[in-house]
Amino acid sequence: MTEPSRIYLSREDIAGLVARLAGEIDGNYRDRPLALIGVLRGCFVFLADLARQLQAPVRRVDFVRVESYGAKMVSTGSPRIVQGIPRESITGQDVLVVEDIVDTGATTAAVLRYLRRHGPASLSLCALLDKPSRRQVDVSVDYVGMTIPDHFVVGYGLDFDQRYRDWPDIWVVEPAHED
Repeated sequence: MTEPSRIYLSREDIAGLVARLAGEIDGNYRDRPLALIGVLRGCFVFLADLARQLQAPVRRVDFVRVESYGAKMVSTGSPRIVQGIPRESITGQDVLVVEDIVDTGATTAAVLRYLRRHGPASLSLCALLDKPSRRQVDVSVDYVGMTIPDHFVVGYGLDFDQRYRDWPDIWVVEPAHED
């Protein structure tokens, strides 16, 4: 892999997307307490910023952790939940799943299936970035920050092999070409 090559979204652009998403979510959940469920690890920065922007009451924040990438730039296609949440934390609650990026849809679909078994009153999905050109599993994203082409991106919580999560902007990484 080569190093990140150019800024795709600046921190100011990201802040604008987060504010717009919070407004859309508030329009639907104005007086309904929400349980925010983040998909670790990439969502943690986005979830924190989104939670601070929401006017809707946030009843709880919890996280599920899924492994699907390892040290690769493409998903293994076989996500598995390695850290779940207690059933009682979302049973009967309005739940908003927060994702950094929806790519193939496999990880997101696995998380949604897992959470549906916990009996939420409602289940919605918010993603900062959506990459539908790579979709292999049908997933509907209720709140989309931005649809992007097939770029591998890092920063603002997104990583490659655990690197770059702390970068405040989102960068494009061009794959290394082998000769």
